[in-house]
Amino acid sequence: MMNYKRYLSKSLSILLNTSLIAGLASFTIQDNPRDQKPDESRFTPVVIAENLDEPMVFEVLKDGTAYIIERKGAFKKYDPATKTVNLIATIPVNTKYTSAEGVSREAEEGLMGLSLDPNFDKNHWVYLYYAHPTEKKHLLTRWDLRDDKLITGSEKVLLEVTTQREVCCHTGGGMTWDKAGNLYLTVGNNTGNQQAAQTDERPGRASWDDQGHAGNTNDLRGKILRIHPEPDGSYTIPEGNLYPKGTAKTRPEIYSMGHRNPWRIAVDSKTGFVYWGEVGPDANEDSEIGPRGYDELNQARKPGNFGWPWFVGNDQAFPVFDYGTNKPLEKKDPKKPVNTSPNNTGLTELPPVAPSFIYYPYGVSEKFPLVGSGSRSATGGPIYHRSDFKDPKRPWPAYYEGKWIATDFSRGWIMAITMDANGDYKSMERVLPNYRPVEPIDMKFGPDGDLYTLEYGSNWFRKSDNSRLVRLEYNGGNRKPLVQASASKKGGTVPFQITLSSEGSKDFDGDALKYQWKVASAGGAARVFTTANPTVSFDKPGVYTATLTVSDPKGASNSQSVKIIAGNEPPVVAVNVVGNKSFYFPDKPIQYSVQVTDKEDGSTAKSNAKQINPGRVAMSIDYTSEGFDYAEVAQSQRSVDASTQFAVAQTLIGQSDCKVCHQVATKSVGPSFNDVANRYKGKPEAADHLVKKIINGGGGVWGDVAMPAHPAMSTADAAAIVKYILNSTEKTLSTLPLEGSYTVNVPQGDNGKGSVLVRAAYTDQPVKAIPSQTSESQIILRNPEVSPADAEVSKGVDIKARGMGAGVSLMAFSGGYIGYKKLDLTDIKQLDLVASAQKREGSVGGTVEIRLDSPTGEVIGKTQVEVAQPRAANAAPTATSIQIAGGTTASAGTGATTTAPKSTTAAAPAYTPRGPAPIRVDLKETNGVHDVYLVFKNSDAKPIEPLLSLSSIKFSPVKK
Repeated sequence: MMNYKRYLSKSLSILLNTSLIAGLASFTIQDNPRDQKPDESRFTPVVIAENLDEPMVFEVLKDGTAYIIERKGAFKKYDPATKTVNLIATIPVNTKYTSAEGVSREAEEGLMGLSLDPNFDKNHWVYLYYAHPTEKKHLLTRWDLRDDKLITGSEKVLLEVTTQREVCCHTGGGMTWDKAGNLYLTVGNNTGNQQAAQTDERPGRASWDDQGHAGNTNDLRGKILRIHPEPDGSYTIPEGNLYPKGTAKTRPEIYSMGHRNPWRIAVDSKTGFVYWGEVGPDANEDSEIGPRGYDELNQARKPGNFGWPWFVGNDQAFPVFDYGTNKPLEKKDPKKPVNTSPNNTGLTELPPVAPSFIYYPYGVSEKFPLVGSGSRSATGGPIYHRSDFKDPKRPWPAYYEGKWIATDFSRGWIMAITMDANGDYKSMERVLPNYRPVEPIDMKFGPDGDLYTLEYGSNWFRKSDNSRLVRLEYNGGNRKPLVQASASKKGGTVPFQITLSSEGSKDFDGDALKYQWKVASAGGAARVFTTANPTVSFDKPGVYTATLTVSDPKGASNSQSVKIIAGNEPPVVAVNVVGNKSFYFPDKPIQYSVQVTDKEDGSTAKSNAKQINPGRVAMSIDYTSEGFDYAEVAQSQRSVDASTQFAVAQTLIGQSDCKVCHQVATKSVGPSFNDVANRYKGKPEAADHLVKKIINGGGGVWGDVAMPAHPAMSTADAAAIVKYILNSTEKTLSTLPLEGSYTVNVPQGDNGKGSVLVRAAYTDQPVKAIPSQTSESQIILRNPEVSPADAEVSKGVDIKARGMGAGVSLMAFSGGYIGYKKLDLTDIKQLDLVASAQKREGSVGGTVEIRLDSPTGEVIGKTQVEVAQPRAANAAPTATSIQIAGGTTASAGTGATTTAPKSTTAAAPAYTPRGPAPIRVDLKETNGVHDVYLVFKNSDAKPIEPLLSLSSIKFSPVKK
């Protein structure tokens, strides 16, 4: 499995896809598609499968079908026709190891590898690599997959890897094929995980001696294997592996050795070179027990020895350690390494150590600065060649031809790595920096040319709400214009004029656009306008549709319509909140008031002769969980009545699968909302019961059809839906008073990072045959704690996803900044910054300035973030510390420094659940709405040196 460490530029003016440029006469040197980086706006991330449980590996067919395996044994299929994910089979697997204390803990093993036979369309063979449920071994097996079933009795065991289950970690599980039909399999070292190499030669400590695993020529662990599967379920050995068949004390399956945790693997179809990600040890500093740890993105041009457990990175050497005397011994010679361990059953003299391709530590890499710093877990990825795909729908651009597209599980970037004509490293650059995958655990191209990324999600050893399979689609041709249509008002009493607006419409290709408006009522002749923003008069009552069509010179067009009601003036709704209008504060009540006026109906003001009944105004205040899209509450984007207290709930229902099984008043697959409301009327305990049922699922109350679980839905969202359902039979509008005080209560189980919608809506009376008009007003009060990822403006920073549901972290460089638009600073007295400068990340510290309206605007606050004092240098491991490897604390007096292993659910080394204490920044008194910028400075820092990491910014109304 994995080593658990720690997630739009201008359009091009020419077509980058060679299959689309046949109509162009010629290219200049500057027009060469391989020289022009494609605009990121040409790539669209499309989520095709969600709600996965520890996904590990996937495969994609030509028709878009995807097979996905999960660590606990599930084998699943994504069906592109139904857009659903269904369970095909559950493989019995082991997922535990038993520590020296006899405690059962999660291991990194389970169902770890998946690959389809190159002739899968004909033979339907699928290969699975998994941990045997009861015996200490990993199995490479072949199955028949027919009619979405793994055929019982079809399993054939090709290969067994003997393992130990005394200590965690490292399993590998990556598989790929070469042109000759040879299957490659990565196998982890299956050795105790410490900050240094594991070379414990004492009796009974073989599970902690990697010289008997990765460094052993007669053991399959810590290797990349190459075999040729045969039709009868056996395999043969292809020519050219590391050791010829029949060589004493060797395994002929070994293609390369000396690996710690080789992960995802790919073969370059042109050169035959092998590429993979290699997860390295944890040490963040050099010490007498060895160098700091490095992850590697490696290339093998031929079979070889990659050095572990004696070497890492660019031949950084670990001494063999004498655990009896607690002393480091000699270091090996990378040109002539020897293995003298008593646990070695293979050759003593080993091949020379092959060079690492790309290697990087926790801190800044001087040689490869673009990889960043912090937690690391090199994953790997595919090499792109257009010729690998037969008639693809969406091939990637020629710019990426021959490049290695690689990712890192912890850092969440995708890199395009360029090699020169000899295959040597030349350069790297970020691919799609605005797409931030959360723990990308597998990445490969599908048959149609799309790049797919499998995101493991932010929870380790358990299900994550944000686990998913994403397809990155490339559009190399002409793109449809983006169209936005709006009107200066929704209607009015005739005669009146409005201005139609195309503002926001644009063409990503930079083409000049043509605009056409058609305005017509039902059955009437259309009036046509050919300007972008025409003024239109309405003299006759009626319901009109104004349709904007935007076209580019190549014939691509797009349309959007707005409805205009003539003969009824829309009401005016105003919501006011006392004090700050950007943030809510859980311990501070919201003071609000609402005013409604309507030309025909009157006003809510008590002094008005024609008074609107306050009960007809839908006034609501809703807490919504993090991520709710308020744009969908607006009437222009919903088909439901805006004049309802339950607009948020109706929007949530529209976004979920509720409407598939339920209607408001009529029975569908499940009961109607009215039926549910009637069943539970007068039962105050019903709300909590139904919230749990929506989240956990259930059945037996309304018939045989079970209600599916919705584990990704928050308690707050489920509670809003339940409140609406239980009130669905009410004939009169249930509403809050038009003036009052409201205290926000965050629902139990919610993370408290949501927002509050203060909303009022009013639907006026129809005027004769002219329908009603609805107007609404809303104020969104956001949580006072904001994420760096939410900044509308950023420069000179790197934002990446973090694990364990910890959101994102911003890495700031000197001269960089982030900006938030239109924030109300009324009553805001200070900022709390969760920021730190960690030596292990290469951070050098710096100044954070809070500025108004621009990165060079007035400074209203300032603080210094110093480099945190490093932990004590890594002491030499002792017999005691090695025995307790696995996260327990060393006994007093050993002098050992131990680290929780990556196999636990604790956060990775660079991020702890507790985190640094917030840095409080007093702000100059400021009122009103401003753009707010955080500017990061350190004139002494090198361009590649990060100053600090920032994970949270909290606006506070009082000085603490």
